[in-house]
Amino acid sequence: MPKLAHFRAKHDSPQAAAVDSTAAILHIDMDAFFVSVELLARPELKGLPVVVGGKRDQRGVVTSASYEARRFGVHSAMALRTAAKLCPRAVFLDGHHDLYGQWSDRVAAILSKYSPIVEMASIDEAYLDLAGTERLLGPPLSAANKLLREITATTSLPCSGGLGATRLVAKVASEQAKPRGLVWVPSGSEAAFLAPLSVRRIPGIGKVTEAALKTLGIESIAQLQALPLERLEESFGRWGTALYRKSRGIDSYEFFVDAEAKSLSHNQTFGEDTRDAEKLHSTLSYLCQKASKRLRDAGLHARTVTLTIRFADFTTITRSQTLADPSDLDAVFLKTIRDLFARCWNGSALLRLVGVALTSFSAGSGQLDLLDPDRREKLERLARTTDRLRDRFGFSKVQLGGSLANRPERD
Repeated sequence: MPKLAHFRAKHDSPQAAAVDSTAAILHIDMDAFFVSVELLARPELKGLPVVVGGKRDQRGVVTSASYEARRFGVHSAMALRTAAKLCPRAVFLDGHHDLYGQWSDRVAAILSKYSPIVEMASIDEAYLDLAGTERLLGPPLSAANKLLREITATTSLPCSGGLGATRLVAKVASEQAKPRGLVWVPSGSEAAFLAPLSVRRIPGIGKVTEAALKTLGIESIAQLQALPLERLEESFGRWGTALYRKSRGIDSYEFFVDAEAKSLSHNQTFGEDTRDAEKLHSTLSYLCQKASKRLRDAGLHARTVTLTIRFADFTTITRSQTLADPSDLDAVFLKTIRDLFARCWNGSALLRLVGVALTSFSAGSGQLDLLDPDRREKLERLARTTDRLRDRFGFSKVQLGGSLANRPERD
């Protein structure tokens, strides 16, 4: 995997224009990604309403819906049971998140061929900076078109793209391009492009802000653009400054490549609340292994281990422990997680969710006082071996014994 870029905040005046005068930021968004990956193995479902996230009668939420299902009002984060009512004929599939990760990595490898600056914003979307690639790839619009075609030709997965001078405009453009399209917003036309759209199209504006704007008679971005900065700041404070910028397509972010992740975490929500100790312990083992593998892949060590548990009444607690020395070994993290879990759970309370997080990263480790040298060497050798096998056969195919007894419900 290439070293990926990230964005960081800039500090300039609200009226400052976009930092780059060329439309060279490309946002790539995979269309209905989870569904599209599932259809690679189930081509007979193409053209049917498909929902990924679990069984129709399970407690849980939709993680992805095909465009055929979306026509019935089904969308991500909707309760599965609600989706089943809206679209009774939909096909419901369990998710396979390791598989999605593998396909995401394949897409990222293609993206890295087009730019040295790639940010994977999520498993199914990315930003590229195409500035400076003209001699190799041609104008940004030509390169963007070629990239979209290569992704679909290589992976058989549909995708859309937006090309603009800022990250915000590129993202909105890719949403307008869906499905299987490409929208280019020439530099200088950002405000005109955004003007006819609903304010909800601006990233960061949700239902609460939309309702607040509506009380001011603001429903379109054009109406928002017409409000002076002073009025927005009077009504929304610092968020008003952001609204002023966003409505004009002005970013508050810039690329930088030397960023490192701040945390690695994995959670598991159970279909039914459970007090099954074997199931809970095996799930924690599985989550711990996933986080540890990602840590080693990044060449990092972590010093702080955090456990999250959510009870049936939605009460949520987190407990952390800082290690004497940073580590990247499953056994070290799992021992800590089990100790924290023993202190947090009485063995009878029903649990809805458990989660594992690793933080306080460093690029290397010191001497691990918890382990003698021989045992540490054996564990490091085991980790390297299992990582190679997982890279070849998939994460789910190679598990330590503690997670085999009762595999988590969603892989």
